[in-house]
Amino acid sequence: MNITTEFPYETTHEDVRIPLSDGTRLYARIWRPLTDEPVPALLEYLPYRLSDWTAPRDWQRHPWYAGHGYASVRVDVRGHGNSEGLPGDEYDAQELADGVAVIHWLAQQEWCSGRVGMFGISWGGFNSLQIAALAPEP
Repeated sequence: MNITTEFPYETTHEDVRIPLSDGTRLYARIWRPLTDEPVPALLEYLPYRLSDWTAPRDWQRHPWYAGHGYASVRVDVRGHGNSEGLPGDEYDAQELADGVAVIHWLAQQEWCSGRVGMFGISWGGFNSLQIAALAPEP
């Protein structure tokens, strides 16, 4: 198996706190291509700690997307990992509303083209489908 380490774009990453309307801040890591052009964003929104056991996988997946022209964003759900607030039940209304707020926040960033998609498996896939059903318009 060959491992590709060269991509069309060089990349950068940063850790940020995404503010919500109630003052809670969600922890996120954003990998972006180094370009002056706005790019679409891909969101992975999970309760699994960004700084813990998903980190090795995150450092493979998200830089790959960024290297191919997308901002790739990994966000800890409210009350999990390094995000503030209290956790609710799985896929509760607050979690989904927070996901919609994250989409709106991403779409408004100067580096974003305004187009935001979500992806995931298991929890991340299920909340992607539920948030898509809410039809958020960035």
